[in-house]
Amino acid sequence: MSRAYRHDLNGSGLERGSLQLEVEGVSLRFGGVQALRGIGVQVRQGDVHAIIGPNGAGKTSLINCVSGLYRPQEGAIRLHDGEVRELTRARPSKIARWGVARSFQNIELFRHMTVLENLLLGRHVHMRHNIASALVYFGPARRQEIAERELVEEVIDFLELQAERKREVGTLSYGLQKRVELGRALCLQPAVLLLDEPMAGMNAEEKEDMARYVLDVNELAGVTVVLIEHDMGVVMDISHRLTVLDFGLVIADGTPAEVAASPAVIEAYLGEAA
Repeated sequence: MSRAYRHDLNGSGLERGSLQLEVEGVSLRFGGVQALRGIGVQVRQGDVHAIIGPNGAGKTSLINCVSGLYRPQEGAIRLHDGEVRELTRARPSKIARWGVARSFQNIELFRHMTVLENLLLGRHVHMRHNIASALVYFGPARRQEIAERELVEEVIDFLELQAERKREVGTLSYGLQKRVELGRALCLQPAVLLLDEPMAGMNAEEKEDMARYVLDVNELAGVTVVLIEHDMGVVMDISHRLTVLDFGLVIADGTPAEVAASPAVIEAYLGEAA
């Protein structure tokens, strides 16, 4: 398997099915608005773990807490990677360096930069050389730049973006932009990949392609995926486990079959049978 989207778990002692990401008692408030209420979620290594729920349920707020964009007032978030890493108060850059990457609900790419340039930005947390060493063309910084470029090219091949590699992102279709954003996250070589509605706004063919890429990353490279998605057909097809939120509370957690049969989920999200 290509190294481009494989996080190095050697020596971590982490095996498939073991606890990898732990959210315990997390509460988040914005003034008088309670976005999350004592949320508890356990994500296992190698799973595709979907977070679902109605609009405003707190799904993106939870992802933002895990990635360090929000800091909850209560609770703890831990990454198990050979050692226990506290994410609750860590900076987003440090969380990314520890192997947690994400995509965004609204595309967050540099529209006037090329596909290749956007993907290279995904490697910035792994760069080790300062500006002075970078000025030496044949120095260590140059060798590292070549290595990073090779890795990014592997991601381009994997996501079938060869024809678009030199195009400005702003000229691409919406579906291709979503694919580029996934590629930028993969360039971090994540252990945990957080995907916030990666298939929103796509047609059926684009959704099928994106689902295939997500499954390949998960099954072939062993990357754990935490997925927010409203297309219940996709969620039920590719997820190992689901957590359902409603008004900032966990109302169900289990396999797709267990969640689909939950009366609380049927009432709050899936809708009553006709």
